[in-house]
Amino acid sequence: MLSQIAALHIDIKTAPLFEVGGFAVTNALVTGAVGLIAFMAIFFYATRQLQRGQHKSRMTQIVQWAVEGMYGQITNIIPDKKIARGIAPLALTIFFFVLISYWMSVLPGLESVTYQGKPVLRSLAADLNFTFALAILSLLATQWYAIRQLGGWGNITRYLRNPLRDPIGAFEGVLELIGEFSRYTALSLRLFGNAFAGEVLLLVMVVLTSYGALVTLPVFIVFELFIGLIQAYIFFILTVIFTYLAVQSHGDSHSSDHAAQPVSTTPER
Repeated sequence: MLSQIAALHIDIKTAPLFEVGGFAVTNALVTGAVGLIAFMAIFFYATRQLQRGQHKSRMTQIVQWAVEGMYGQITNIIPDKKIARGIAPLALTIFFFVLISYWMSVLPGLESVTYQGKPVLRSLAADLNFTFALAILSLLATQWYAIRQLGGWGNITRYLRNPLRDPIGAFEGVLELIGEFSRYTALSLRLFGNAFAGEVLLLVMVVLTSYGALVTLPVFIVFELFIGLIQAYIFFILTVIFTYLAVQSHGDSHSSDHAAQPVSTTPER
């Protein structure tokens, strides 16, 4: 059994399948395209049903319940309705697309279809290129809303302050700048690590349980589905929280008029 586990070929890199104009199309990219189609199909169907006043479809009810619940989370964190409505499309898209991408890695037989000895499909969430790109997108969105709320110079002063007039504030600004990048790096690595580890776990369990995999594998699949839900929610909720923290005016670190407001945990009345 140990020899079977040792014989498993687990590659952390995605495999290029073909090239389009010198651009390598990897198996993770193909899976991402399939996931994007599924994502758009689900929401297009739910939107059409709601526009027609047809609310009885189970799929439509689930999508409506999920969107309303997640939007409620956003408004609980960001009391400013204008900012909440602005960040909601990106945050909700991140949640549902990450969820679908992660769940696709749990599908049995995802890597059984091969092309020239390479698996055609591989989880997009297990590709560092995707998780880093998602983190960069969240970072840019956070900076965009901070600039809109505080202005260009106001956003810069969150990081750069006069060390002679405000040495403590200058030190805080440097820490904030470092933290800005470390937060999103941690987000991307967490998502990648969990998705990749989930793929490896399922492969190892298939080898360990052999014919008993028909009984044990569904348990681990359900567990990985739950982990995928948690990871998508973490990425979603932290993106919203980081955006809210960024749009708060820090101003002078000793001025109560510019102190950052705490995160709201109750709906605005």
